Amino acid sequence: MQIGIVHYPGALLSAVQGMTEQFYLANRICAQQGLGEVFKTHFCDSLKLPYPDSEALTPLQVVILPPCLEDSYYLAPSAALVDWLSASHRQGAIICSVCAGAFVLAATGLLDGRQATTHWALADDFSRRFPQVRVDSNKLLINDADLITSGGLMSWIDLGLELVAQFTNPHTMRQLGKYLIVDTGRREQRYYRSFTPRLDHGDRAILAVQHRLQRDFSRPVLIRALAEQAHLTERTFLRRFLGATGLKPTEYLQRLRIQKACELIESNGLTVEKVAAAVGYEDLSAFRKTFIKLTGQTPKEFKKRFC
Repeated sequence: MQIGIVHYPGALLSAVQGMTEQFYLANRICAQQGLGEVFKTHFCDSLKLPYPDSEALTPLQVVILPPCLEDSYYLAPSAALVDWLSASHRQGAIICSVCAGAFVLAATGLLDGRQATTHWALADDFSRRFPQVRVDSNKLLINDADLITSGGLMSWIDLGLELVAQFTNPHTMRQLGKYLIVDTGRREQRYYRSFTPRLDHGDRAILAVQHRLQRDFSRPVLIRALAEQAHLTERTFLRRFLGATGLKPTEYLQRLRIQKACELIESNGLTVEKVAAAVGYEDLSAFRKTFIKLTGQTPKEFKKRFC
């Protein structure tokens, strides 16, 4: 398998180098199993495209866009890189992205009408820029055959394991995971998600309501009262709140309460019942259902994972 790892401005170097070493170790395990050398990696400098020269090298079968650390290049990738990715896809390459690399992949139009993931903190921005892509930032990795996207900064490890399993076998992948001492079981990105509401939308009336919810999240809240505070009709308030935050007020309050619950679980020895009451839930069953819906795990599972 000829794998190209794209080195673009701002790309996370630990991922660029780490994936190369991950496939090197996979080859060692493959050799022990009599499979020979399965993977060969190439660095693809985005400033020196097109690469590789089809006459000099076997065409790439997999192209990986690593995560980005700080640079904003991923928001406006060069036309040369976008065109090269599209051409590689037409030639049969599987195009993969990690974290912010999904922005570069989406710029090609290949993700239009498809499902994809990116880092949970980038998901809202991604959705605004690429509304035609179905974003599911709860998932850590989405393998959609010819396009594979993964979420967080370190999910390049999960992507590497996925490719090893796909092009060798699950046993080899698990052996690699044991050697690296990383979890090869299925995970979800929402296990690690934090609620970071949008506050830079410019709607001062809605911002004031958000500040109120931040203070009074544990108290009963009526839409009518929030609309009155904003000096708006309920219908107009609901429309403006959704437009500013991307969430309905009830959804916003649920996320805010569960985020506060997570913080309490991590920092205090409170029982689940006391945590639920502290964030405004009188019904423990309703609290558990909402907690599972938003985090993908029960409060006890969350505590076991993070405390």
